[in-house]
Amino acid sequence: MALKSTIFKANLQVADIEHGYYADHALTLARHPSETDERMMIRLAALALNAHKLQSLCKGDGTLAFGAGLSNPDEPDVWLRDFTGQTRLWIEVGQPEDKPVIRACGKADQVLLYCFSHAADIWWRGMGSKLARPQNLQVWRVPSEASQALAQLAQRSMQLQATVQEGVLSLGDGQASVDIEMLRLK
Repeated sequence: MALKSTIFKANLQVADIEHGYYADHALTLARHPSETDERMMIRLAALALNAHKLQSLCKGDGTLAFGAGLSNPDEPDVWLRDFTGQTRLWIEVGQPEDKPVIRACGKADQVLLYCFSHAADIWWRGMGSKLARPQNLQVWRVPSEASQALAQLAQRSMQLQATVQEGVLSLGDGQASVDIEMLRLK
């Protein structure tokens, strides 16, 4: 019998000072049985970092949501679609192979990849030249200390505050907070 996903609920308050975006998001995260808390929280952080694009790309008339991710390799971890169904933003988390990322670049206006863990630098050394061509792709590195600290915030029911200011995402639950400054690789 296959294991089922574990459901997490998050109320996320986003204050993106850099982009003038302030909103509350009621989110449901389905954590795949093979997914870690660290990866799940990176997905949530990526959504928080890009929530302002709901307004800037779609003028508020779109859907920002978690995709099937690990359950379906043809769907992103997070996506933003406008009212016509056009995928404006495709977000992947982890260290994927090059072919799925290149396919995603053909399906979406913009593709963001957030790699993390101690192996991310090794992965990028082997993958950088393969992902050099797509112009609509950005690759970001989440520092290992920050991604591990994010995992400590994971709870089945979460009340989180995200503040984006001067290139830093601060994500906290009222008791603990993690500051994340992403490093752009591409």
